[in-house]
Amino acid sequence: MSELTNVRNMVVSCTNCELYKSRTHAVPGIGNEKSDIVFVGEAPGRNEDLQGKPFVGTAGQILSEALEYAGFSRDEVYITNVVKCRPPNNRQPQVEERSSCKPYLSKELEIIKPKIICILGNTAYNSLLDGSAITKNRGKVIKNNDKLYFVTIHPAAVIYNPSLRQVLKNDFVFLAGVLDKLRKGMNVEYSQ
Repeated sequence: MSELTNVRNMVVSCTNCELYKSRTHAVPGIGNEKSDIVFVGEAPGRNEDLQGKPFVGTAGQILSEALEYAGFSRDEVYITNVVKCRPPNNRQPQVEERSSCKPYLSKELEIIKPKIICILGNTAYNSLLDGSAITKNRGKVIKNNDKLYFVTIHPAAVIYNPSLRQVLKNDFVFLAGVLDKLRKGMNVEYSQ
């Protein structure tokens, strides 16, 4: 059994916070365990809770479209969330819920060792880098604790503001270029 399978099993049986009481399924990360890139969103929504997989609803369709636009396939990347169970009524995850799930996300990243972590939206940005102004930092590569992060909008933002669809696609094209440089051992510009 792989280390990620162990993490998935722990997520599925987790009772560390109150969210387990209202979930249908916990939603561990999914994808290529040897991926050079990990996409981290906020928390599962209704469709994710029903299927037990991340990004399978409308936001997931938008994510897939942006990935394909940039030349990625879902099979080659790893997709996960900060929080592994759906908060009631899709509210933002509370600090305690994010803290309860943090060891799972940390372990996923430790096992995969991606070249870059793509942060999708404000909640993930705050959880991973203690950031708050995603609009100021969107489209930037940030280095923190010897890890590289790329900050962009959450695909769900496109649902409420369709003009952001091309912004997300363009960010993913830029991200693909950054990843290509990293794979070739080239330096990339980043913020601290």
